[in-house]
Amino acid sequence: MSEMKTFLKYVIPSVLSFALSGIYAIVDGFFVGHSVGDIGLSAINVAYPVSAVLQAAGTGIGIGGAVYYSISMAEKKEERAGNFTAVTLWMLIICSVILTVLTLGFNTPILRLLGAEGELLSLGAEYNTVIALGAVLQILSTGLVPFIRNHGGPLYAMISMIAGFITNVVLDYLFVWVFGQGLTGAALATILGQGVTLLFALAYFLREKMFTLHIEISKLRALSKSVLKVGVSPFGLTMTPNISLIIINRFCILYGGDQAVAVYACIAYIICIVYLLFQGVGDGSQPIISRYYGEKSLNRLKSIRRLAYGCGIFLAVISCVILFAARNHIGVLFGSSPEVNMEIARIMPIFLISVPFVAVTRVTTASFYAVEESTLSYVLTYIEPVLMLVLMLILPPLFGGQIMVWWSTVIARILAAFLAVVLKPVVDRRKLAV
Repeated sequence: MSEMKTFLKYVIPSVLSFALSGIYAIVDGFFVGHSVGDIGLSAINVAYPVSAVLQAAGTGIGIGGAVYYSISMAEKKEERAGNFTAVTLWMLIICSVILTVLTLGFNTPILRLLGAEGELLSLGAEYNTVIALGAVLQILSTGLVPFIRNHGGPLYAMISMIAGFITNVVLDYLFVWVFGQGLTGAALATILGQGVTLLFALAYFLREKMFTLHIEISKLRALSKSVLKVGVSPFGLTMTPNISLIIINRFCILYGGDQAVAVYACIAYIICIVYLLFQGVGDGSQPIISRYYGEKSLNRLKSIRRLAYGCGIFLAVISCVILFAARNHIGVLFGSSPEVNMEIARIMPIFLISVPFVAVTRVTTASFYAVEESTLSYVLTYIEPVLMLVLMLILPPLFGGQIMVWWSTVIARILAAFLAVVLKPVVDRRKLAV
């Protein structure tokens, strides 16, 4: 029973926090869709991967540092834990500067690479310019929250996310609907919401005396390498739906045109929240798994992991039931045209087939990087978009165009889950043999 209480203490706030991070994008889509229409939805859908890179960078660096923070604290190495805090903060700051410059400098070429042209390109550039200027707020807020969770403050982490979310909703209403600022207003609301989350996070760091930028130069390289080694996987988990989004958008433009992009925009808004729930389960259980791994309490670790799988599958089943029942209303939520809404209702059941499989993959991947099993976590993280690309190059030309674009995404996710099941015993033998 104590394991269940510990699990719920960490996982429930984490799941809610990740759900809110997904709803950020939905809020933008809701207000823009009702004020700009299908072209606005398509523009955010095409441009959003840039914003996702910023959030994924913060998440990857933050979780990478937080994993080693937890393990170090479990091993009673407090100085080492402080060093990982400092190096992570420096990495987040430097990453913010680099990504701001790159996004502003290559805004139009990036959007063209993502398939945007004409009005889609101009609206996407408008959105991404504001997002780039607020990159430091997104990267630091998403990077500090994992430390709060791993320090024992999962509830505070959730509250900081809720505060940012409420700010985003209020400002979206004001900027997009009241002041008519369109995509610029939506982007501004997003970064200011992240700024509020950052203020909460900094207050926690200062209160708990965790904030430090002091670290010996001689330790920077080794510690940064360790953070990146683990962080590549959570970065990929956050980015994988967006890498998939890029691939799907490109093939939708090829086979189905702007309408297919708008269809997937609405589906992606909803279904990516479900995937974030699974990441919330994985990253919520990560601090406990890392702690038990550092303490060598391997039986307790496995108990937590079993709870994580059960929770992930439970959320998958509930989500599928809700989305299937609501499939005729999803397009209406975003102000899409009747034609787009009808196609969403037709296609949604196909995407729901893969949802339980994604739950297995996400929980398995998080359990891998929680015990420093970086290489196999990389494999699970990045295999899905690779499989998706291969399948889309083969199946649509041979078996039916746009419909096989949808099926390629499902098959890729099912295959990734089977690989997770195969790799799990390998990690158990390597890391968790009692």
